[in-house]
Amino acid sequence: MTEATTLAAAANSPDPAVGLRAVLALRRLLEKLETIQVANARRRGWSWQSIAESLEVSRQAVHKKHARVDPADVLPTPKGR
Repeated sequence: MTEATTLAAAANSPDPAVGLRAVLALRRLLEKLETIQVANARRRGWSWQSIAESLEVSRQAVHKKHARVDPADVLPTPKGR
């Protein structure tokens, strides 16, 4: 089972303590994944507008949240570089 699958199952727990901890962990995982994919898109030359449209948010929102993230800090260096 993947981490996301395990957390999704736990989020459905009838025990609120378990469910809420799982929701928090999913939120943190989602933020990490978003950061990685925005960095990936920027490295590939995507505009802030294109990223914003994919995430269904404003260009300003995605830029404010991710503009200071250096893709090199988030993504491994491609082989051959």
